[in-house]
This record gives sequence, structure tokens and C-alpha cells, in this order.
Amino acid sequence: MMEFADRADAGRRLARRLREFRGRDVVVLGLPRGGVPVAFEVAKALHAPLDVIVVRKLGVPYQPELAFGAIGEGGVRVINTDVVSRVGLTVTDIAAVERTQLAELRHRAERVREEFGRIPLGGRIALIVDDGVATGATARAACQVARAQGAARVVIAVPIGSPRRIDDLAEDADEVVCMQTPKGFSAVGQGYYEFSQTTDEDVTELLQRARSGFGEPAATAPDTGDDPPIRDDDIEVDVGRVRLAGHLVVPEDAIGIVVFAHGSGSSRHSPRNRYVAQILNRAGLATLLFDLLTAAEEGDRTLVFDIDLLAERLVAATRWLGTRSDTVGLPIGYFGASTGAAAALRAGTDSHVDIKAIVSRGGRADLAGERLTEVRTPTLLIVGSRDETVLDLNRRAQAVIPGMCRIEIVPGATHLFEEPGTLERAAVLAREWFTTHLPSTLSPPAPQYATIEPECPPGPPSKAT
Repeated sequence: MMEFADRADAGRRLARRLREFRGRDVVVLGLPRGGVPVAFEVAKALHAPLDVIVVRKLGVPYQPELAFGAIGEGGVRVINTDVVSRVGLTVTDIAAVERTQLAELRHRAERVREEFGRIPLGGRIALIVDDGVATGATARAACQVARAQGAARVVIAVPIGSPRRIDDLAEDADEVVCMQTPKGFSAVGQGYYEFSQTTDEDVTELLQRARSGFGEPAATAPDTGDDPPIRDDDIEVDVGRVRLAGHLVVPEDAIGIVVFAHGSGSSRHSPRNRYVAQILNRAGLATLLFDLLTAAEEGDRTLVFDIDLLAERLVAATRWLGTRSDTVGLPIGYFGASTGAAAALRAGTDSHVDIKAIVSRGGRADLAGERLTEVRTPTLLIVGSRDETVLDLNRRAQAVIPGMCRIEIVPGATHLFEEPGTLERAAVLAREWFTTHLPSTLSPPAPQYATIEPECPPGPPSKAT
């Protein structure tokens, strides 16, 4: 499988496949946020106008990265009945998710539309571009939105996608262009070497550049001078009868290692966890991102919530690190999201491992059950202020954890930390917790609690014992 360097690289390569559209009456439409950097390069190469088409994925409750549908501007709604049936969603469940995502849809559209008016699609070719297709729900909604806005022809173009979902898109688009359809594809990040989060500010900047002639940005980011890691490899870990895929990064003179326990519906390719891992790497922490389930197991909802199984595999991966010359002896921390947080808390109590710190982002700490009363590892629970159900569950879990346990509430964040600046703050909180509680030979002892950077004001006080 070809791996794109980043979204801009993917956009430039995709543009070469779309040369036939140059000189035609086409509008390039990027799907915010990740599709816009790809669409920018396509529009630039085709000398075509660039706009966005705003849609929202509808995620399964407590498994939000698994989409059961999507909604878009103009009241468009797409539901995947197979997923709804498989996970047992009720009409009430669907309505609750739709209400939340409709508010987010309006908010995101307003952020873009207050500065950039919508480019008319009537009688034109709508060339919809995303960074990849995993479930297809968002792309299908985008097709229907474009048709509702009067497009004469709808074309979907992506660098990479699931073979099955790309075929499904033919029902909604007049033409589908996809450069790669690898077997076993489950997450868009699989096709990218660098897959960091795209912010609303990034989207706005690219639209500004497109509407002013695709000029270069006023200033480029300064060279950070960071040394390249000494290890940056795809790996496999034996855990009983299965082998799980992962990705290991070890910086020069690493001060510790953080093992990521991915949540339900997520994987080592999760752009959010990869973004957090990059922040930790820059702070001198090694990271291991690996899948707790195989591709064949991910569709089984009982396994997704089998915390005992997930914890056992997390322990096995932790012990595997002790067999490698580049990670042996490094103090270890766990970073868990969603159900992965419960697995991290439960694994942290296992006598076969010595875990120095645990961080949960939007985690279901409550699912660790009775093991919470055995957690003595310094634990940080990061929760969005708008993720009210999970916040309540975390507070209940905190009340029974006997060791040091702190809750940090990120203002304005929902479950996936998609709002501007919220994932960045979560990453900073995680970085400071790990560099405080994982022993470091590079700096003097840190204070008991992390010092949060000025742009990230501290959350409300919480229990620490």
C-alpha cells in the first residue's frame, strides 16, 4: 500500500488523476476538516474554485467513531440500517445523537459561512474531496447535499478508501475516483505517514488562500530543531492466539514510554491519538499505539466492551516492551480513550506490570468495575464539559479510586474533542501528567501537579489523595 506523506501530498497526487476536470465548470468541495487540505491541492492544480460542504457523522453512543449515518446542510440525512441493526440502536438513541450533531453542524457551518459565502453549484460539477473513506456515511451525505444545491454532476474523489464503501458510493455519485482500495482498510489514517488534526483555523486559512489566488501562507512554521526518533516502526505483538498490529516511536534519550489503549471503534490510526502521541514524542516520551482487537474482531460489539480481554492484551503488550532493547527499563504509562481507558485502569492493577501513570481522555473509567478500588497509580481523567454523561461516570469512578486521581474538564469539548483547541489542551494535560509522574533523568523533580500552559487555563479543583 502506498503511504502518503500527508494530506497535501495526497492532494497533489490525486490532482494528477483528476486532470480531465481542468477547464470544466467544476467546484471543488472539501469535507471539513481533514478533506480540505486535500481539496486545496486539487483545486489549485485544476484552477477551480474551492468551497466546503458541511456534514456531520452520526456516531454510535459510547462508540462514536463507528458511524451509523450522517447529516448535512439543507436537512439531508443518511442512515446505515445495517449498523443500526447490528448495534441495536433505538429510535430514541438515534434522535439524541441527531440533536447533538445538528447543533454541531450549524455551529461549524456558521464558523465558515460568516466569512465565506457558499459558491453556487447550480448546473455545475460538484467535485467532492475527502482525505479518505472508511464508512462512507459522510461522503454519501455530501453527495446528497450537493444534489440538493443543484449540482448537475456529482463526483467523489479520495486518495484512499475501503473497497466495499467505495463501491457503495456509486449509488450516490455519478463518478467515484479513488487511488487506493487496500484490503483490510479500516481507518483513513492507515494511508498517511503524518495524519495530525486539521483545525477550523486551518480550514479558514486554506479557503482564504484559495479565494486570493492560492498564494502561499504569510509565514511558515519555524524549524523546531527536533531530532528524528531513533525508532519509528510498524510492529506486531503476540497476545495469545492472535497478533496485533501497532506503531512504535522511540525518541532519542527517551524518558519513558506511553502505551495507548484505543477505545471502541478506534485503532492505532486514530488521528486524535496520533496527534497526542506526536505531542508526547516531542517531550521525549516514546509511544506505542496498537490495536486491542484484530480487524475481524472489531465488528463484534461484545468484544469491543470485553474489558477483561482488552486489559489482558494491554498487559501482554506492556510485557512485550520489556523484551526490546530500545524500550526495556523505560518507565511506562497508559493513555486510554473510551473503553480503552477502562482497560488501562484494569491493566494498571495487574501484578505483572508496573505502571507509573495513567491518563484517560473521554474514557469510560466506570467500566473498570470493582478494579477501580485497586487503582493506586496516579490517574488523570480528562473529560469534555459538554460530554455530560461521561463526565458524571468519571466523577463516580474518581470517588472510589483510592490512589491519586484528578479530573480535568476541558471547556466546550464534546466526547471526541473535535472543537477548536480542545484536543490540543487534552494533549498538553496528558504531556504534563506523564512528564511529571514518569521518572525523568533530563530535568529536576516536577511538582505534584502539572503546570498547565497559559493558553490552557486549569480546570476545576478535584480530589487527590
